[in-house]
Parts: sequence; structure tokens; C-alpha cells
Amino acid sequence: MEQNNALARKFNAASLLRFALPNIAMMMLLSMYTIVDGMFISRFAGTTALSAINMSYPLNCLQMATGIMLGTGGSAIIARRQGEGRTDEARRNFTMLIAVALGIGLIFAVFGNLFLNPILRLLGTSELQWADCRIYTRIQLVFAPMLFLQTAFQILFVTAGKPGLGLLTSVGGGITNVVLDWLFMGPMNMGVAGAAIATCLGYCVPSIVGLVYFTKNRTGSLYFVPFKFDGETLAAACGNGSSEMVSNIANAITTFVFNTLFMRYRGEDGVAAITIAMYFQFVFTAVYFGFSMGVAPVISYKFGEKNIPQLRHIFRICMTFVLACSLGTYVLSWLTLEPALTLFTPRGSSVYEIAMHGFPIYAVSFLLMGTSIFASSLFTALSDGLVSAIISFSRTLVFLVAMLLLLPLILQETGIWLAVPVAEALGVMVSVFFLVKGRKKYQY
Repeated sequence: MEQNNALARKFNAASLLRFALPNIAMMMLLSMYTIVDGMFISRFAGTTALSAINMSYPLNCLQMATGIMLGTGGSAIIARRQGEGRTDEARRNFTMLIAVALGIGLIFAVFGNLFLNPILRLLGTSELQWADCRIYTRIQLVFAPMLFLQTAFQILFVTAGKPGLGLLTSVGGGITNVVLDWLFMGPMNMGVAGAAIATCLGYCVPSIVGLVYFTKNRTGSLYFVPFKFDGETLAAACGNGSSEMVSNIANAITTFVFNTLFMRYRGEDGVAAITIAMYFQFVFTAVYFGFSMGVAPVISYKFGEKNIPQLRHIFRICMTFVLACSLGTYVLSWLTLEPALTLFTPRGSSVYEIAMHGFPIYAVSFLLMGTSIFASSLFTALSDGLVSAIISFSRTLVFLVAMLLLLPLILQETGIWLAVPVAEALGVMVSVFFLVKGRKKYQY
């Protein structure tokens, strides 16, 4: 066991939360990229432009899905091999996964731009949204390699025992994004193109820092080394991280369905309203994803080390944290709803009224989603990608799409807002079933 590996130490509630806190803050900052863009676009270019960028969000979700799949699936393998004392092999796997992430990012950049118009038509972009959506999406695709590197590094900084570095790069990227959003959309009057460029330059900060750090630093637990392509390990990483990929692909599909339904019931104003509601969800789910991804390498390491007492203690801490946060995020959503809405649209506007009507229904989901997010991440950390994928797939795709197709037929527009909490409630049932069943097998 290496003495410089931060995962090797004994964790209690305070030390585990301290270890996960940078990752929570990091994921919240990453969620702010989209939200800050939305706020500036809504204020400087209008709510129709805000609805336009949400039309291409499914494509962004697909990219994030692939990057997160590689990062989380690879993290579990790398951390477990470190726990087993196979450090050199862990470094080779790490280097290969970063190279693969970069290669896939380049594929998205090239083919996404080649087929941009058909993609936007497939996503249902209206004539009013077309020009803004096209320029925003084209710029985002050009920087796809940086998005992939950022996503992978932010997860693997934690696996390397450097969550603080991940947080610092996220803060740097976030500040870059905010400052450039204001500069490009305000004084320079660049419209949605400015917002896209600002966001992408924010991606570059953690990407470049990660490349430099893992190239130059040879004293930590992970750094770049020569490697040979290992298809078996890549397949295992993809399979193990498939639940996280499913979750993000589900976001793409459900965003598409949300956009289609609101275009039918409320037009571009309806799409803008659900976009703002989703921004709340981005922030709150970031807490759960950040915590779950932050503790996952610890769980994988202790599992590889066969340290059952630590595994059980860590599980109890995690469940307590998730249940407490579930209540906290729900209360916070009510306290911040009205002032947050006015950052995007004036009081009394059509978008404001639509959001105020639907959000109290939508917000019930904040009480429920944390349990399923953690359960899925737990099984990924234990290298049980199948159970993780079932939890994620049922909650974020099967149940949600089914409710979006069924409830509006019965309750009209109210059914769209109600679909999310109903799907989350069904997802919790599936998660609890597997958590109870898994205790005997994994002894957590």
C-alpha cells in the first residue's frame, strides 16, 4: 500500500465529508456553466434565445454522458487496482482512458459540425430558435475535446487523491466563464456566440491544468505513463460507467420530450420556463453527483482492500448525508424560487407565470432523487455496472419517459410538471430494493 495515496487512510464522517466537499463544490460549479450562460442569454438576448440553447442541450448531454462514463467507470477500476497494490497497472489504465476521451471528443467535433443542420432539425428547433441554436451548438462542438478532457479530469482528480485541485480548476473555469460571459455579451455585444465561447474557454482551464499536472507531477499516485491499448479494460470501464452514461443520455431524451411537449402547449415561452426549472435541478443534483463521485473512489479502494468495517461505516455516513440533503434542497428550492426566477425573466412575464405554476409540483422530486443517484454510484464503485445501470435506466429513462407520455394525456400541462416527481418516487423503490439486496453480497 502506498503511503502517498490519500484513499488508504481510515475515514470517519468528518474526514469523508472533507474529502468529498471539493467534489461537491466542483460539480456545483460545473452546473453553473450552463446556468450562467442561461442567465446572461435570457437578460441580454431574451427568453426565446434561452429556449434556443436548450434545444441543443440533448447533444451536450450525449457528450457529457460519454465523458462521465469513461471517468466514473475508469475511476472504479483504477481505485480498486490501487487498493489491490497494482499501482503501475492503474497508471497505464488512467493514461489510456484520457487518450480515449480526447479521441472521442475529436470525433464529436468533426462529425457534429458536419451533420449539424440535420441534428438541429431532429431536435425540433423552430425557425425562431434556429440562428441562435445553430451558432451556439457549432461553437460548443468545436471545443468538444476540451469538454471531454474536463469531464474526465474532474472525476480522476479525486481518484488521484487531489479533490482540492479539481475544485481549484473548477473555480478558475467558472470565474473565466462568468467574466467572459459578461464581457462578450455585454460590452462586446456578441450575443449567444459570446456565451458559447465563454463557456468553452471555461472548459479549457481544468483541461489544460489536468494535462500539465499529470504530465509533470511524478510523485503522486497517478500520472501519465506509456501504455498499450487495452480493449478489455476499456470495455470494463464503459460497462461499469454505463449507469452514469444512461443517466445523461436519459437527460438528453427527456429534455427533448420536455421541449416537444412545452412547444405544443406553451411555445417558446414554455421551453424557456422548463429550462429555468431544470437549472434548479442542475444545482441540486450536482450536490448528490458531487458527493457520490467524491466518495466512490474511497468505496472502490476499501472494497479492493477488503476492509469491510470501513466499507460499512462509509455507507452509513453516505446514507445519512443523502437523506439530510434531500430535505435541505427541497426547503432551499422554495426559499430561492422567486428571486432566482427574476434573474432570468421579469415578474409578471409569461415565462415567469408558467414557471411559478409548475415549479412547486416539479420541486417534490428534490426530496427523492438523492437516494437513487447515490445508489447508482455505489454499485458503480463496487464494479457492479449492471445493477447501477438498472437503477439509473429505470429512474431517468423508463419511468420518466413513461410518465411524460402518460400524465399529460390525463392532466394536460400539469402532467408534464408532475412526471418528474412520480418517476423519482418509482426510482426510489427500485433503488431501495437493490440496496437491501446488495448488503449481503457486498457487506456494506
